[in-house]
Amino acid sequence: MTTPAPTRLAAALPADFRSRLMEQAREVGFPQGTRLFREGGHADRFWIVRSGTVTLDVHVPGRRAAVIEDLGAGQLVGCSWLFAPYTWRLGAEAMTPVRAYEFDAERVRMLMDADPRFGSALGHWVGQVLAHRLQAARIRLLDLYAPYGSGSYL
Repeated sequence: MTTPAPTRLAAALPADFRSRLMEQAREVGFPQGTRLFREGGHADRFWIVRSGTVTLDVHVPGRRAAVIEDLGAGQLVGCSWLFAPYTWRLGAEAMTPVRAYEFDAERVRMLMDADPRFGSALGHWVGQVLAHRLQAARIRLLDLYAPYGSGSYL
């Protein structure tokens, strides 16, 4: 039996906080090839994937965007909504048809401020996601551009 990754919602938040967050959800769908957001845009929402695959990418001047990570069911798409100035640090694209839960970032931040325990739990989850994504970005960029690959054994 596999333990769910702590970056997935089900493993990251206690049931009562998951329920509270999901009360804010709106179901949305994206056709394959839809750009959810671009680097530098205003981060006013985020998503949790229900089905399908979303890729995160980083702009590389003079080249195609470098794909950093593929995200699937239960994973958070977008972290920049939590940190001022609320500007996307990466880009995201639906690689397959995607069904997701969408959240209004301002509304969720207000709930986090109103309940410090909820805010702390959600903030810790986003922090875990960010730590994971930073490592994934490092490894992927080394794979793409370093002379000897990622050395992911480090």
